[in-house]
Amino acid sequence: MIPSILPTYNRAPLSFVKGEGSWLTTDQGERYLDLGAGIAVNALGHANPMLVDALTAQANKVWHLSNLYQIPEQQALADALVAKTFADTAFFTNSGTESCELAVKMARKYWYEKGQPDRVKIITFSGAFHGRSSAGIAAAGSEKMVKGFGPMLPGFVHLEFGDDAAFAEAMKDPDVAAVLIEPIQGEGGIRPVPDATLKAMRAACDETGALLILDEVQCGVARTGKLFAHEWAGITPDIMMVAKGIGGGFPLGVVLATENAASGMVAGTHGSTYGGNPLGCAVGLAVLNEVSTPEFLEEVGRKSGLLRQKLEGLIASHPDVFESVRGTGLMLGLKCKVANGDVVNAGYAQHVLTVAAADNVVRLLPALNITDEDIGEAVSRLDLAAASLSSDG
Repeated sequence: MIPSILPTYNRAPLSFVKGEGSWLTTDQGERYLDLGAGIAVNALGHANPMLVDALTAQANKVWHLSNLYQIPEQQALADALVAKTFADTAFFTNSGTESCELAVKMARKYWYEKGQPDRVKIITFSGAFHGRSSAGIAAAGSEKMVKGFGPMLPGFVHLEFGDDAAFAEAMKDPDVAAVLIEPIQGEGGIRPVPDATLKAMRAACDETGALLILDEVQCGVARTGKLFAHEWAGITPDIMMVAKGIGGGFPLGVVLATENAASGMVAGTHGSTYGGNPLGCAVGLAVLNEVSTPEFLEEVGRKSGLLRQKLEGLIASHPDVFESVRGTGLMLGLKCKVANGDVVNAGYAQHVLTVAAADNVVRLLPALNITDEDIGEAVSRLDLAAASLSSDG
């Protein structure tokens, strides 16, 4: 008999009923140190008092209006995002998946309005994850994502991640409308795109007129120690997908774009019932105001250095379990020699939560305001987990 919840998830046998900071408590009263943060969503930890205040203050005013009317909280968040980024305009969604849908539509509509309706191809890369909608899985193109869901939305050109020569050749096609890439692949195994590659992509798009779409759903919102990961390369996109951390745990996403890239999206071309609702935008503005300060970003960088140093020691202590650490800021991955699922499960036994990814990597995506004490405790628990898997243990 099918369960009342559609069985599409392989869930761990854990039920959390309360959170505080970087800690979660189960219905059995056991505490777990959370290094996953809801897959980079709870950017400021669980039950953050500032976000609780922002949410409850708005909840006592108005929850939902729909986009039939002006929404002051939405306008305030849009103004703040435009002021702090490359963008001239913003459209609010409820998730990264919805942001992907609009980004694809926006790029294709741009060329349609330019009188080039056949210019619809979007270049994407192996290992990518852009959500689970029809456009998102077609963009990723992996068998795991698309099998059984055909026919696929056409127009995506799939290249191998890191194959610069193949990219240069693909950009010669006059029907390329856009390039879509994550500055750091998350689901793909914490694989950063080199700064030089992002610069070359920006230059190629400038030369051909193609739009550069960056998916910063997982790597954005201060996760890397910059407000957005592309800032490390000194480039800007034409369109950017944002979600996860921007809501601090409340469902919120946004597509940011230049005026030029968004020029085709006029009244009636896109919409969302819940996108930009007062509750989400009130929380999002509180998150953005906190994580975008120089002091906060500097602290993310410092904590990243501390965590990475301790992880290097962990790897040295367990060379039969771990191979290396990679990533940027507080978006780090442990490349494993044993099965990454075994590492995650061993972590459960030590009451520490991590997240598996492709390429046999375990992701560490803690709250951006995790304390130094909790970083030390987390690595101590990972050390015990690794010891239980070590051939010497």
